[in-house]
Amino acid sequence: MPGGRKRPAPFLAFSSFARSLIFSAAAGTPGQDNMPRPPSKRAKPAGPSKDEDRSSSESDAEDGEELQTVQADFAFFDPKPSDFHGVRLLLKTYLDSKPWDLTGFVDLILAQTTVGTVVKLADEEEEEEEGQGTGGEKTSAGGNNDDDLFGLISVLNLGRYAEHRCIKDLKEYLLAVCSDKDTKRQLKSLLEEKASSVGLLVCRRFVNFPYELVPKLYDALFDEVSWATEDEPTQELQDSFRFKHYLLLVRMLERKTPAKHKAKNSKDDDDEPIIYPKLEDEIFNELSSWSFTFPIRSEQSPQQEMKNYKEMGLVMAVKAEAIPKFRKKLEALVSEQ
Repeated sequence: MPGGRKRPAPFLAFSSFARSLIFSAAAGTPGQDNMPRPPSKRAKPAGPSKDEDRSSSESDAEDGEELQTVQADFAFFDPKPSDFHGVRLLLKTYLDSKPWDLTGFVDLILAQTTVGTVVKLADEEEEEEEGQGTGGEKTSAGGNNDDDLFGLISVLNLGRYAEHRCIKDLKEYLLAVCSDKDTKRQLKSLLEEKASSVGLLVCRRFVNFPYELVPKLYDALFDEVSWATEDEPTQELQDSFRFKHYLLLVRMLERKTPAKHKAKNSKDDDDEPIIYPKLEDEIFNELSSWSFTFPIRSEQSPQQEMKNYKEMGLVMAVKAEAIPKFRKKLEALVSEQ
C-alpha cells in the first residue's frame, strides 16, 4: 500500500467467530450493515417440526429463546422505477451520514437496466404462469412490491455520469475521507482523468440475504458488463462498459483494541482484528491494487458480540483483469461452507 501504510491483515477466512457473525444472517439474525431488517411478510414458515406435539407452554418458552426459521425463494430482476423506495432504503447509509444527492444516485441505478440486478422474493404465481426460475434467473417482468427488495448490484461508469450531482458528491466525499497523500493521488486519478474506464461497483443487501446466492449475483453483473460491450446500441455506450478498474466503497468491522494488546489471560481466541460483514469484500481487498479505511459515524451495533468493534469505511481499487480470479475465489469460498 502506498505511503508506507500497511493494509490491515484480513482474518483467516471463517474462523468460528467470524463464521457465526456472517453466516448467522442466513437464519435471520441481525447483522452489522447498519440497515433495518426487511419485511418478511411473504416469507413462508419452515415445515413442521418433529416436536410439534409439545405443550403450548413449552413452545412459547422456546419461542422467546430461539429465532424462527423461514423459507423463501428469491429471484433476480431488472431494476425498474417502482423499485425506488426499496433501493433507496438499501443505500441510505452508503455515504454514512453525509447529506448528498441520494435520490439522483438511485435514479441512475434504476435507469441502467441492461447492467444491474435487484433481488426480491419470488412470486410463485408468476413463476407458474411464466416459467421463471428462482435464485439466479432474471426477468424484467414481475408484480413484486418493492418493499420485498432484499438486495441490489450495479456498476456505474464514473466518467459517463461525471456531471451528475450525486457523482460529484460521491467524489468529494471519497477525497475528503482519504488521509494518505499517496493513496489520495491514486484515488484522484481514478476519479478524474481515468474516470471513463472506472466502474463504481455497488452491492448492497439485507443481512438475511442467502449467502449461497452471492456468487450468482456477481456472475450476473460481470456477465452483463461483458455483454454490454457488444450489445449496447452505440459504440459510446459499449465503450462505457469497458472497465479497466472497479472502485468499491464498503464497510468492515475493526477491533477497538488490537488483538495483540489483549490481556494475556484472555481465552477469546476467536476474536479477529478485521471482520467483513459481506464475505466477498475480503476477497476484493486481497486482490485490490490499493485500499484505505476511514472511520464512519454509525450507530453502535446492538449485538453483544460486536461491542469491541467499530465500523469503518473501506475503499478499494480493483483492476478489471482480477475479476475472473475474484469470481473463482468467491465460488470456492461459498462452496466450502
